[in-house]
Amino acid sequence: MLPNTSNITNDEIVIVEQPSYTYKQLEQVIQGHVDNIEAVKQSIKKILNTERYDYLIYDWNYGLEIKDLIGKDKLYAYSELKKRISEALLQDDRIISVSNFLFDSNKTNVTIKFLVTTIYGDLNENLGVNI
Repeated sequence: MLPNTSNITNDEIVIVEQPSYTYKQLEQVIQGHVDNIEAVKQSIKKILNTERYDYLIYDWNYGLEIKDLIGKDKLYAYSELKKRISEALLQDDRIISVSNFLFDSNKTNVTIKFLVTTIYGDLNENLGVNI
């Protein structure tokens, strides 16, 4: 016998946001827990430090693809990094936007500073990349 589903309406469906409570990672040690803005900071760090497509454990939408930018023209690399950082971070539904990119570079390194707007507030983040 099949259940009667004719009396179910969309009004009865409630979408509940999952908490961001997670383990706190300190370098190579997991110690304690973090929540809200601290959990998002940790997630940002992990996303930006994981090369996309390199690890089977992660979905193909997880991480930042950087390897193919090594040796490319600076202006091209800057525009791609801006796009790729935004795409990588916006996969996290707690992140609303990524903006205000500033690039500072020398011969081999680029430091990228940017603003991440989350549901918990704004974060100033930076990323160092060898290109």
